[in-house]
Amino acid sequence: MSILINKDTKVITQGITGKTGQFHTRMCREYANGKNCFVAGVNPKKAGEDFEGVPIYGTVKEAAAQTGATVSVIYVPPAGAAAAIWEAVEADLDLAICITEGIPVRDMMEVRDRMRRENRKTLLLGPNCPGVITPDELKIGIMPGHIHRKGRIGVLSRSGTLTYEAVAQLTELGLGQSTAVGIGGDPVNGLKHIDVMRMFNDDPDTDAVIMIGEIGGGDEEEAAYWIRDNMKKPVVGFIAGVTAPPGKRMGHAGAIISGGKGTAQEKLEIMAACGITVTKNPSEMGRLLKAAL
Repeated sequence: MSILINKDTKVITQGITGKTGQFHTRMCREYANGKNCFVAGVNPKKAGEDFEGVPIYGTVKEAAAQTGATVSVIYVPPAGAAAAIWEAVEADLDLAICITEGIPVRDMMEVRDRMRRENRKTLLLGPNCPGVITPDELKIGIMPGHIHRKGRIGVLSRSGTLTYEAVAQLTELGLGQSTAVGIGGDPVNGLKHIDVMRMFNDDPDTDAVIMIGEIGGGDEEEAAYWIRDNMKKPVVGFIAGVTAPPGKRMGHAGAIISGGKGTAQEKLEIMAACGITVTKNPSEMGRLLKAAL
């Protein structure tokens, strides 16, 4: 069991013929059951062709109808990425994972508002995220597969590199992961910390979770209050950006402290008050989680 994806998930790559789409589709197909899972690509100009044996269709709807795919991963450049997300939503896929960085905020606001208005069933992960992996089954995205091991710890992060850091620490301590999810660092995105924590809480094969946040916004605080009231499993938390000066954007587009809100210290204090084991030192995440089990 896992959340979001497993070894039987069928996946479409949108933007499969671009350099990034080709490279990461190849890497994902080489990992675990990827060869069987990546069943289609989409490029309106190259319909009827194939990429290393993966058939290319003109639209997501057609790709899904022909292959039974329920998930799409998007490597479309920023200018067309929001339209690509909407195409996946219109095709009624279960999940769209958008890796693209640099999508205009206004484009994302329009897509997200339209998804809500029309009450669409598609879940969106990202944009500007590393993707999701269920170790030894399937990876969708850009994370390095070799650091992951199958196990019972959930990892959830707004930062790509810190996802890998937490996973590597767990693996080194002999703790595998049930699923690792990167939700992305853009100010307007799909699944939030609280959504993924709900999934981990409901997953019988996840025993504990590492939750990694960043400065900016109020998502981590919202998740912390939910964890306090509902979570049945231990959670270790870390917030990147303890030393960030107010008003300065750090790395991610969404990582900015504005109006005195969204500081790392404030987030850590709320998380600790909600019963989450927090640390200011990212190298301690794995050790603290092992101690919490």
